[in-house]
Amino acid sequence: MKKLNTILTINHFIDRSKKQYVYTSKTSEKLSVLEKIGYGLGDFAANLIFQTLLTFLAFFYTDVYKIPAGTASIIIFIGGFIGAFFNIFMGIVADRTQTKWGKFRPWILWTALPFGIGSILTFLTPNFNETGKIVYTLLTYFFLVLIYSANNLPYVALSGVLTGDMKERNSLSSYRFVAVMIAQFVIQSLLLPLVLIFGHGDKAVGFKNTMILFAVIGTICLLITFFTTKERILPSKKQESSVKQDFTDLSKNGPWLVMLLVTILVFITLSLKGGMYVFYFKYYLDPGAQTLFLNNIGFTAFIQDLNNKMISMGLVDFQWPKDAPTSAFSLFNAGGILFMILGILISKPFADTFGKRNIYISFIFLSATSLLFFNFYSRTAIEIVFLTQLVHGFIYGVTIPLLWAMIADVADYSEWKNHRRATATVFSAMLVGLKIGISIGGALGAAFLSKYGYVAEEINQVPAAVEGIKLSVSIYPGFIFIISAVMLCFYKIDKKMEIQIESDLRERREN
Repeated sequence: MKKLNTILTINHFIDRSKKQYVYTSKTSEKLSVLEKIGYGLGDFAANLIFQTLLTFLAFFYTDVYKIPAGTASIIIFIGGFIGAFFNIFMGIVADRTQTKWGKFRPWILWTALPFGIGSILTFLTPNFNETGKIVYTLLTYFFLVLIYSANNLPYVALSGVLTGDMKERNSLSSYRFVAVMIAQFVIQSLLLPLVLIFGHGDKAVGFKNTMILFAVIGTICLLITFFTTKERILPSKKQESSVKQDFTDLSKNGPWLVMLLVTILVFITLSLKGGMYVFYFKYYLDPGAQTLFLNNIGFTAFIQDLNNKMISMGLVDFQWPKDAPTSAFSLFNAGGILFMILGILISKPFADTFGKRNIYISFIFLSATSLLFFNFYSRTAIEIVFLTQLVHGFIYGVTIPLLWAMIADVADYSEWKNHRRATATVFSAMLVGLKIGISIGGALGAAFLSKYGYVAEEINQVPAAVEGIKLSVSIYPGFIFIISAVMLCFYKIDKKMEIQIESDLRERREN
């Protein structure tokens, strides 16, 4: 017998004459770097679209497609809830999928192309009247959230069956979320400039061309994920459970209930503040102060040199826009993301030493505290705004891989307690929380704009609208993060229990 830290895997093949699964078992090596990178590319693909929705959907609907803010809020809210509860259906279906590729990998293959098509359609701007625009956005956004669920639920569930080693899951989450941060960097730092570049100043054309590019890249990445990963942890052949039994198990699973609430709160925060930052730079922070800051740090000179090189190469259509808020917003996001990556890199050793729960509680509370500071900065305090973003990015980055690793642990906890495994059902419930959080956060952002009197493209917004924008990136999200930290105090899978669950499940599978 190999060392106790080796894990059991289930290698299966199809008996083509009987059309049934035949199982053999053996101990496996740790996940290869290739498989971890391949798995991470799936989230890179998803986040090219997900981060665009999170950061720019309200802006796109109100300022580009010219839909009233209140209507945009309703569309985002309803569409998100439809996607949320479709995840439950997908969890049931994925757990009962049987193919030669496994349960979850085939869904990544089947949805890769439709996902790309849906992302393009959502960001087109056909010339309809207001009613036609509303109908079009409803249909395309609803289609995208359904396809996203069919793709992303099996993808996240896949992390729970690639390995049974909890430390390897921490490592896998780190690879995955470095890929997420790269996608987030591209979207939050480069998407708006790309929109202006590819659209020659026309944002509608720019969004269309940019999303076509992202759709092609995303489809290729999803195919790589499918071909480089392998499902190893499968339910026992003796396991029999109904849909009712799966959800009965969930209802009695205390850690799952806690993680569901935490997931909702976290994604309300991310969606709310993420979608409002673009308005914060455009309408709250002083444009002159932003220009001076960009000049002082050498960014303006760097961009001018870059544009001159583009012109000398004949690429006159590919010049960085000169708008100071666009550049400052892009740089603000870029700095935060780079420091998030640093936080992700130290997340695994922290979690291995102190346990995921304790580290998550500590760092999500510190992250909340850093957000609250944004409420007290003047419109000209650009330097301190950027410094706070760097600190916030690093602190929050530590928590990013832990959330999903903890959800995978909840699936193990369910198997440990109930002797039945329903990985996709556990993850589907968490994605319901994610979609509900995004829907509420995105809808709140658009609703706040409407409530506080925001007028699209109006240079001089009323003071109430400016104050509402500031509150939406500071006080509101900060307090929601604090509530999530308090909720996690009731999550009982600490470091000691992690070790016990892993040991017991290993012994059970070997037997």
